[in-house]
Amino acid sequence: MLEISPSKVVQVIFLAREMDVGAGELHAFIDAMNDEEKAQLTALAWVGRGAFEPEDFDEAVATAISEATVPTADYLMGMPHLAENLEAGMDALGVDVAGEEEDLL
Repeated sequence: MLEISPSKVVQVIFLAREMDVGAGELHAFIDAMNDEEKAQLTALAWVGRGAFEPEDFDEAVATAISEATVPTADYLMGMPHLAENLEAGMDALGVDVAGEEEDLL
């Protein structure tokens, strides 16, 4: 079950798209999340890139917690296509983020 707020995920997506100018802000934003939010964000990216199926989201979260070896911000920011993976993960879980995207623009 998704417990991280969709607006936080959308903020990460937005900052990841602007990585050249928003890298420091993205790193700080992710660092400020609690451990559960970081694990959920990682799990969303994994679902979005096809490493886990949507129905295995809870398992992905548990894996993110148990296998974390580097700071989450460093790991995610090193992931190719982070924004696209997060968008695909949200879509796969059936979370509509249209309202949150409009609020950022």
